[in-house]
Amino acid sequence: MKVIIVNDKHAESKTLSLGLWTRTLLSLCLLGAPLGAGVYLGYQAGHDDEVLDYSALQLLKDRSEQQQQELSDAKRQAEQQLQALTLRMAELQSRLVRLDALGERVTTIAKLDKGEFDFSQAPAMGGPETDDLGQSYTQTDFVNNMDELLAKVDDRAQQLEILETLLANRKIQDDIFLAGRPIKKGWMSSRFGHRTDPFTGRAAMHEGVDFAGKEGSAVISVAAGVVTWADKRYGYGQMIEVNHGGGYVTRYGHNKEHLVKVGDIVKKGQEIALMGNTGRSTGPHVHFEVYKHGRPVDPAAYIHRTNR
Repeated sequence: MKVIIVNDKHAESKTLSLGLWTRTLLSLCLLGAPLGAGVYLGYQAGHDDEVLDYSALQLLKDRSEQQQQELSDAKRQAEQQLQALTLRMAELQSRLVRLDALGERVTTIAKLDKGEFDFSQAPAMGGPETDDLGQSYTQTDFVNNMDELLAKVDDRAQQLEILETLLANRKIQDDIFLAGRPIKKGWMSSRFGHRTDPFTGRAAMHEGVDFAGKEGSAVISVAAGVVTWADKRYGYGQMIEVNHGGGYVTRYGHNKEHLVKVGDIVKKGQEIALMGNTGRSTGPHVHFEVYKHGRPVDPAAYIHRTNR
């Protein structure tokens, strides 16, 4: 094999003769260089893939550990919330038991119809429901039970509020219910109606009843009300007038001393004056009148009433 080398500058050429071994070595160099480069590049590529695979696996491992930690934290928080809800439910159940006991006692004391206020029975309920047999107890079920318990507590509370209103109204009605005598000690000395006037001797209308007794003894209100007069009045001497509402007014005359003043709210049976002999009077007594819608009525109908 001959190799010709040409020199451009001097236009000269040289010829080299290559032997068999030289040609073989040159061929191996020319063919081995690309093969070696390919092997090297393949090795590098494989090594890089190994690095990338390791980094990806490490990243997945880190993410998995992070998710496990997050799940652990979430589970712990859920358990804490469940414990709190359990305690809350136990508290609501204890409140419900106390409300039931109180409602039963109030219903018994007030002598109310147990058919309307029955705290010993659960509130009536119903309606169609789907078949969920075999399903596990879920958080939704727990929340629904909590809501149901809260509804029961609200139901009991509403019943107690109604009871309170009824009892308050009953107390008010009892207090303003005119009944009884305007004195603690004494006797009826003159009745309602026509009689002989003790001062003139002529027939006259007596628009109240008189209760005689010891001077200074207590004069009491026969019903709750508001004092609308507490001063001298012609013919009555020292007089107290009490408005009981519903068109009822009572008067207490000939008092020695007043224990209340205009604007005071008096209770049923409260001492409002001391018996005296003031005004047009022949001796210590209280002149008691009852007015209904502005007209005098016989107090005897109210004196002999049974207190509620």
